[in-house]
Amino acid sequence: MKLVLVADPMCSWCYGFGKEVTELREAVPGLALEVVVGGLRPDETAVMPRHQRVARLEHWSRVEAASGLPFNRDAFIANDNLVYNTEPACRAVVTARRLAPAVDQLAVLRAIQRAFYVDGRDITKGAVLADVAASALSELGFATTPDDFLKAWQSSEAMDETRGDFLRARHWGISSFPSLLLEDGEKLYSVAPGYIDAKQLISRVRTVAGSRVEVTTTAG
Repeated sequence: MKLVLVADPMCSWCYGFGKEVTELREAVPGLALEVVVGGLRPDETAVMPRHQRVARLEHWSRVEAASGLPFNRDAFIANDNLVYNTEPACRAVVTARRLAPAVDQLAVLRAIQRAFYVDGRDITKGAVLADVAASALSELGFATTPDDFLKAWQSSEAMDETRGDFLRARHWGISSFPSLLLEDGEKLYSVAPGYIDAKQLISRVRTVAGSRVEVTTTAG
């Protein structure tokens, strides 16, 4: 069995949920996790106007209250050139998976999320994503350079696999993020169709997986 997290790096609830899933994995050792990128807004081309960025902060406040994670509001509001296209960041997650399939995919996703939500970096830009992802991979034991990552990120194979993730999520009937699934052979079970805290996640994994998964009490 393994967990499947369907998420988008530029979804604020996915950012908050990453913390909860990390705690779940600490409490349920041995369960592998695959990240499937969902494509929240993969084809956006228009610059996000200031009033929309201000409105987005209301969502951020709710995520902050639920998760306790920090947000860099000032950098977000100050980015007058932001095109909220989530495909580049999704493709960075996929590229990391392609380059280093054995590396913790959730750790890479969370590094990209932190770059956006905490460091205030524009993760719609390839050079920024290459710098962030290469650093994350290196910390996880896979040595690569930003230039090498950027080349892989720009490849048609990475683009196609990213679109494949989007289609897979839609095929599963998932159109909002985050969503956590448990895969057991050919079967998929819904654990959380949206944000819930680690304590609830652990309880739901126990319910779905039954006695086949040993659940400890280190989280929640």
